[in-house]
Order: sequence, then structure tokens, then C-alpha cells
Amino acid sequence: MGRSAARRVASEPRAESAARREVEREADAAPAFSAWLDAFFVSYFRHRPVNATFVGLREHDGRLPDFSDGGVGDALADADTLLGRLRALPPEPLTQAQRLDRRLAEGFLRIQRWEYDSPHFRWENPSLYTGEAIFGVLGLLVPSDARDGERVEHAVARLRATLRLLADAQATVGQAPAGWTERARRECAAALLLFGDGLDRLIAERGIARPELRAAADLAMRAFARFDAYLAAEVAPRPSDRYACGPEAYALLLREGHALGETAAQLEARALDHMAEAEASLAAGAGAVGAPDWHAALAQLADAHPTIEQFSGRFVEVWAAARTIAEAHDLLTIPDWPVRFEQQPAWVRPAAPSLYFIPYRSPAPFDRPPHGTSYIPSIEASDPAEQERRLRAVNDQVIKQNYVVHHAGIGHHAQNWYAMRAASRIGQVAAVDCASRIAMLCGGTLAEGWASYVTDLMDEVGYLTPLESYAQRYARLRMSARTVVDVRLHDGRFSLEDATDFYRDRVGMAPAAARAEAVKNALFPATACMYLAGWDGIRRLGRAVKASEGSAFSLRRFHDRLLAFGSVPVSLIAAEMLDDAASTETPATATH
Repeated sequence: MGRSAARRVASEPRAESAARREVEREADAAPAFSAWLDAFFVSYFRHRPVNATFVGLREHDGRLPDFSDGGVGDALADADTLLGRLRALPPEPLTQAQRLDRRLAEGFLRIQRWEYDSPHFRWENPSLYTGEAIFGVLGLLVPSDARDGERVEHAVARLRATLRLLADAQATVGQAPAGWTERARRECAAALLLFGDGLDRLIAERGIARPELRAAADLAMRAFARFDAYLAAEVAPRPSDRYACGPEAYALLLREGHALGETAAQLEARALDHMAEAEASLAAGAGAVGAPDWHAALAQLADAHPTIEQFSGRFVEVWAAARTIAEAHDLLTIPDWPVRFEQQPAWVRPAAPSLYFIPYRSPAPFDRPPHGTSYIPSIEASDPAEQERRLRAVNDQVIKQNYVVHHAGIGHHAQNWYAMRAASRIGQVAAVDCASRIAMLCGGTLAEGWASYVTDLMDEVGYLTPLESYAQRYARLRMSARTVVDVRLHDGRFSLEDATDFYRDRVGMAPAAARAEAVKNALFPATACMYLAGWDGIRRLGRAVKASEGSAFSLRRFHDRLLAFGSVPVSLIAAEMLDDAASTETPATATH
């Protein structure tokens, strides 16, 4: 690496030292708020022990969440107490990060009060229980140091706790939408694979001499089998149709989660404009890539793929090339934090397709590994035709734009590095991947917006081939369509079947993929919209900052500053950055 490039690689010790000093200054200047925020996080992780594992707080590793009436009552009482204490805090000078944390923590508690009594949470969502039980164990055993005695001990405790969690689920979930029941039943089947032959393979591979692990897994498997039988006999025959969270709840999520000032209708209108633009661009550009229409054009992407011998090494090659061009164009200060591309663990592989087992998962900010890990799919198959199909599915475009740029390169991986060092305590953890979604909704527009935006950025500097660049138009179509579905599903204008048809007919998704996407959108309202809201918000903010700074504008400085806020809403980052740009003095601290 040349000297100029080396200067653009972030220095980890310096960044961490600065973050510690910032926290100490905050506590000194605003002790009442700092104590309140401490209490907020104590409550957050106490009620979300699986999230705590993924964040890297080890003291909760032996527990699963309590979704019984008593457990939910405790969580709601905590929320009410914290909101009351927040209103009673004395005036104090808050730093920029504290202002953000106060706004987001209060919003999170308001969302929690709605969610804990919503059908989307414990009443009609059986996959809430199955996901927490499965990933509570996966979060402990997937990491390479999972042979550690404490991790195994905690995995045993969580496998045993599965009996209580699924018993609570059976006592609580009397009805559920069909799509949610289907998802939960797939996860039950995956759990039997995972904790049966899968765990046996893990025990053998890692030499885990703890018979209580096998015994606890057997108990958990029986609990999953009982819950699946209950879902099949009692829940599936009489499905509810309550996929929509309703306009009022959706508005709450936009306002308190994403901090958006626009309404759902305005967000939908923006998405429809982007859809129309993407569709027109796809139609107009098909001929330039030698195809009669955009469907045929995109089908050509599968033709460019590595051979079986080249496959594993291609990910490393593509990341090296992406990093080189990003540095050459001075796009951002790239963290000196490697990514390892590894085969998906063999013991997980049979169950993974039915689970939220994503290839790149946010490394734990409070138990930070020396590298990130991106799991690459297995392409080995005894049937040559099947092997070729797998190679075509994970082609050069998928490797480049999805695995490397969006996820394990300057997309999520770089953003996670910056978030870990953010002054905002919520910004450090909000976008960490947990059992079935990120830790807090408020982290979504920056995390997903950045990863979507940065792929466009790499296209603009010439990293993509003409056909890959064309595929970016399709990515914008799909991203915009997800927002339309999100809004229409949750205000009741779309049924699940309408949403599935929309994805199939307007986005060209295969029927099974379209239904799976629609089910996910229904489960997590105001989540699918965060990609477009964040992507468009970053683009608009960049234009505004460039207009303000004129010839002094630096793309790298803009991106570094954007990412340094951590995983907080793009709309709030924009307000802070534009306020700073408009001021000729150091921004004064503000009281709440």
C-alpha cells in the first residue's frame, strides 16, 4: 500500500481512544442523562439476552427472552419507568451524540410499548419464539471459539430454556397469519436438523466432550417437535389475516424509528417515482446489452461466473480489486479490518436455507473479532448440472455487488467498523444483526441505505461492467418496490397475495421468492422501506453538502463524517451535518 493510501486507512487505536474520551466527557457534562442511558441499556439487554449475545455482552449468554405475561409486563413496566424518568431529568448540556441517543432511546421505548402488545410480536407471531430459540444457540456455537467451555455451558442452558420459551409460545399463540405459521414450521424443521445430526457433527469436529450438550439438545428437539405439532393441528387450520400493522402504528415506526418527517403516503409516492424511473431505464437500456427486454438482459449475468477451481478465490480477488479502486478514487477512509471468506459451517448447512442465516453478519461491537466473516455458499454437487446451476446462481455479479461491495467490503463491513467507534451509544449497536432483524429499527436507514448507496458509488467510478451497471437499475427497481409493498401491506391495501403478485409481476421475482419477501415484509413493518429511505437520504444529503461547500467539498470527508455518526437515522445525521455546515462557529451543546 502506498503512503497516500496508508493515510486513508483508519487507525483503530486512535479511534477507540477518542471514543473513550468522548464517553468520559459526556458522563462528566451530563451525569443525569448518562445514568439514565445506562439504565436504558441495562433494561434493553436484560429483556433481550439473545441480542446481547450478538452485540457481544457475555453476561446474558445463558438466558433466552421471557415472552410470558410476566416477562412482557416487566419489560413494559421498565419502559414506562424509563420514560417517566426521562421526562423528569434536569436540564443538562448534551453533546451531539447524547442528543441523538436521547431522541432514539425515547423513540425505541415508545415503539416497544406498541410492539409488545401487537400481533406482530408475541400474540400471533410464532416465528418470534422459534427464531430466538435457534439463534440463541447459533450465536454461541457458530463462532470459531465456540469450543470454549463457557460458550458450551451457556448453549446447554439455552437449549434447556427452549422448553419454557416454546411452552409460553404454545400458551400464547392461538392464531397466526398463514405465512407466519409456515415460517415458524420451517424453522421447527430446521431446528431438528440443526440440533440433531448437525450438532453431532459439530461435537465431533470440535472435540466437545460435554455429554450434557447432547442431552439438552434432545430436550430442545422434543420441544420443537411438540410446538410444530401444535402449529399444524391448532394454528394452521384457522389462520388470521392480520398482516397489516395499521396506518397509526406504521406512522409511529416512521416517526420514532426512522425519524422521518414524511408520511407513509409521501414515502410511497417517492418509491413509485423511483420505480417508474427504474422501469423506464431498464426498458431503454436492454438493447445496449444485446437483449430484447430487461428480463433477458439480466439473465445474461449468470453466464459470467468462476469455475469450480476459481470459486473460493474469486471473493478475495473481487474484494482486493474493489478496495483498490475505492482508494484510487478516495471514496472513504477504509478501515484496516480484514474479512475472511469461509465456507458456511458444514454442521449448519442443511438447516440454513430455512433460517435467517445471512452470509455476512455484523461482528459484535463489544466482543470485537480481529476480522469479519462472510460465509460463501457451497457449490459442490455430485450432479454436474446441479453444480453448474449453483455456479450460475453465485455468478460474478452476485459476488461483486452482493457479497463484496454491499456486504463484506465497503458496504456493511466498513459501516460496522465506523459504528463500533461512534460517540452515539445507540449508534454503536442499533444495526447489529440479531435473531431475525437488527437490534433497533433506528439503525436501518444508515446501515441499509449506505450499503445500497455505495454500490451505486462503485458503479459511478467504473468498477462495474456495463451489464453489472445495468443490473444496478434493477436493484433500484426492487428496492423501490419493497417500499411500495411495505406501505400498502401495512395500511391494508395489499393482502399477502397482492404483495406476492406485485413482486412477481413488477419485479420479476420467482413465486417462492416473492412470497418469502412478502412474508418478511409483513412480519417487520417499516423495515423494507429503510433501504430506499436511507439510500435516497444519503444522496440528497451529499448534494446539499456539496452545494454548501463548493470547491472545498471532499467525497471522502463527507463519507467519513456520515459513517462516524454510527447506525442512526440518516434524517437525523442530515440535520446535524447541515446545521454544522450553516454555522460558522463550533456547534453549541443543547439542553433537552
